[in-house]
Amino acid sequence: MSQKHPIIAVTGSSGSGCEPVMSAFKHLFWREKVTAAVVQGDGFHRHDRQEMKQVVEKAVKAGKRPITHFGPEGNLLDKLEALFVEYGKRGTGKTRNYVHSDADAALYGRPPGAFTEWEALPKNTDLLLYQGLHGGYSGKDADIAKHADLVVGVTPIVNLEWIQKIHKDINDRGYSREAITHAILERMHDYVHYITPQFTYSHINFQRVPVVDTSNPFIARDVPTLDESLMVIRFRNAKGVDFPYLLEMIQEAFMSRPNTIVVPGGKALEAMELIFGQVLQDMMARKRKA
Repeated sequence: MSQKHPIIAVTGSSGSGCEPVMSAFKHLFWREKVTAAVVQGDGFHRHDRQEMKQVVEKAVKAGKRPITHFGPEGNLLDKLEALFVEYGKRGTGKTRNYVHSDADAALYGRPPGAFTEWEALPKNTDLLLYQGLHGGYSGKDADIAKHADLVVGVTPIVNLEWIQKIHKDINDRGYSREAITHAILERMHDYVHYITPQFTYSHINFQRVPVVDTSNPFIARDVPTLDESLMVIRFRNAKGVDFPYLLEMIQEAFMSRPNTIVVPGGKALEAMELIFGQVLQDMMARKRKA
């Protein structure tokens, strides 16, 4: 953790729906005139798409459980931890991007499934904002969570997560439902052992709960909207959280536990900006003192 070079890590599984959290932060950065170095976790995958396919095929032929991007074997977690350490000390570091789609290919000049070259982060940034699968990871091989000043977990109930993943992969990446279902099953071991434990370390956790039927996510024709959901927001340490203020500012919000506030899904972005706004102001005040 670093007061002079703070790090915010937004962590969530594929299909968790981190976009509203990232949008809230980007709007707050603009409002508060904060310059952020944005790092995408996909850039720290160990293999490009073709290599990953070959590694998985080799494991299956050998009768072994294939590695996935959810587990440590599929990622360069030592490099990610090293980035957090270096940024925390000096405000520097290197990252790269993973090319997901044709649109990314046009942007980066590399084919889909490839990585860009490693490049230095922009100079003189106020903080680092990471978004990916392992911002709250803590294990024998790497302890990334301890270097982050704020870990934000995004974890909708699992059926909604699967619906969002299925629709995103079909619409954005052209995958078939069968291929996506296979990927979900293939990743389940790593999901249970390496993704869900991270939410133990998240300082603030956002769990979207739909209030419409999601009992069979594999045949769902659409993704429940925010207005068809509730957002459960849990604080690991409720000390210093002004719940009366949040309840006053967010209509129809209520407390379900002493450290948990529930807001209508349509008010989720408003709640995020209220919560993160105070956190960001405190973070920048400590930075100025440091």
